Amino acid sequence: MSEQDRGADPASGSSAPPHGEPGGYAPSVAERLALYQRAGGIVTPLITTLVAFFVAGLVVLVTTGKNPLSTYKAIFNGTGLSWFVEVGSYDVGLPFTDERVWFPWNTNSFQSVEAFNLQQTLVLMTTLMFTGLAVAFAFRCGLFNIGGQGQYIAGTLASVWVGSSFVGMNRLSHVLLAMGAAALAGALLAGLAGLLKATVGAHEVVSTIMLNWIMFWTGAWLLGVGGPLNADPAQQSSAYVAESAKLHVFWGLPNLQGLHIGFFIAIAALVVYSLVLNRTTLGYEVKAVGFNPDAARYGGISVARNYFLAMAIAGVFAGLGGAMDILGWQYRITASDVQGSTIGFLGIAVALLGRNTAIGVGLSSLLFASLLTGTSQRNLDPEVFQPELGSNLTLLIQGLVVLFVGADLLVIAVWRARGRVLPERLRRSTA
Repeated sequence: MSEQDRGADPASGSSAPPHGEPGGYAPSVAERLALYQRAGGIVTPLITTLVAFFVAGLVVLVTTGKNPLSTYKAIFNGTGLSWFVEVGSYDVGLPFTDERVWFPWNTNSFQSVEAFNLQQTLVLMTTLMFTGLAVAFAFRCGLFNIGGQGQYIAGTLASVWVGSSFVGMNRLSHVLLAMGAAALAGALLAGLAGLLKATVGAHEVVSTIMLNWIMFWTGAWLLGVGGPLNADPAQQSSAYVAESAKLHVFWGLPNLQGLHIGFFIAIAALVVYSLVLNRTTLGYEVKAVGFNPDAARYGGISVARNYFLAMAIAGVFAGLGGAMDILGWQYRITASDVQGSTIGFLGIAVALLGRNTAIGVGLSSLLFASLLTGTSQRNLDPEVFQPELGSNLTLLIQGLVVLFVGADLLVIAVWRARGRVLPERLRRSTA
């Protein structure tokens, strides 16, 4: 056998045992975790989610005495995901025609509860993909965008104003104008935080939290009695958006929160996010600033410019998330919606669990949307789990996911500590 076959380095002439043989190179835990993350970040988020569900199951067992497995099964059934396993013989209409063709699943919302529940899950998933991307894009530039909720509110207010105005406008133009207004509103709000970071060094966490409260009270004033957007003093709500501004519902009924084409817009946003970060100069600069702003500045990259652009683009995503809800199924907004919504904050958990990748954000948004739908009071069986506690269980799992999302860093820290402690013990034992 030649030197090269035995694992020698032809350039140096040295011989090294190949991988997998005694005395060969063995990657460290840190290297393996880095490999997992480069492979798409599937392993670590999966373990994180399983641990979070395991701990939440223990809490359910201890506090309520209910079987965690039965509870999780009931939640899964409520998500509508079981629709995919109920295969039969049905038909579905072809778009833009009166023809119907064979289809393996029942798409009728009145005949299939699973179909209806799945529509609700995917509607929530649509918004979460946008709010998750709003946090993830800022993360890539080393910024922690806590202001997704405020940017989401800005998007809802802008889209409901444009959507309820310009009645009689062409449908495509009206929808695009409303979405553009929402994106611009989110970009301006988030861009302000980026500008403060770039010019005076104001920390984005502080500024975005303050901007959240500004949008909270701005929305309360706009929709309150006598406010510019108030159309119903009794309910403190805006006017309904015009028919020409509504997103097309392709599955289900608009009045029952059917699935709208915003779902495909969200999928396209994931693709755009990935392409911008990995295939453009802007994405390269954003990631370079995120890795090391000093090194990026030394390399000729404008750190201040990228801080502003990263936050503005993040605001575009969050603002579009608000437009999806208004134009897709809510069709109006009330003061209570502004005060009670937390969908923007949930985007933080989506981005963290998704490891700031496009695929990760898509999958984690599906997980959290499924939790919200599956734990709603109308879906949980009281004999399995108390429906009024469903939202608390969702919050518990969300909190645990965020808590354990840094588990990979903990493993690396423990492994490094082990590397320092063991040699010291060996030295003392041989002394």
